Amino acid sequence: MKILILGIGNILFADEGVGVHITNYIKEKYEFNSSHQIDLMDGGTLAQRLIPIIVKYDYLIIIDTINAPNVEAGEVYFFDFDNIPNGVDWQGTAHEVEMLQTLNMMDLVGDRPTTKIFGIVPTIIEPIKFSLSKKVYSAVNVVESKLIEHLKSLDVKANMKREIMIDDILKISYKLNI
Repeated sequence: MKILILGIGNILFADEGVGVHITNYIKEKYEFNSSHQIDLMDGGTLAQRLIPIIVKYDYLIIIDTINAPNVEAGEVYFFDFDNIPNGVDWQGTAHEVEMLQTLNMMDLVGDRPTTKIFGIVPTIIEPIKFSLSKKVYSAVNVVESKLIEHLKSLDVKANMKREIMIDDILKISYKLNI
């Protein structure tokens, strides 16, 4: 099975870039041992331009910001795209074209792989701020542990290759995929 872990967001807008930051963090911190192919990618705000890449995979894990009613910033949701919790959406993010619309377009032609979403509710979305709010910062460990646990359920073993903190990634995330 080919698995893609895809970080979505704009790192120039503080919490809005958390999906990209977490994906870069996981890529730098872990190596994966599995019969499956595991790829991690910074999808930025490319949305529909990611379709030719996504269709090559059997299983997709997206890490992105989401909105949900009456929920505190920093809350983490993990759900199957086929069963999106009531009220959860991607509206209000700084993405050019929403990831939700991209996945729906893929559904129309039957090209969307099995899709799981890690959604983090953001606090700060302001330009040119390479940091995360305290509440979203604390969500990083939650996503990390749940992602590693989920990968384990797919028979993927994550081995730490080096000790690194999310703070280290926030400083360099913009140049990791050049």
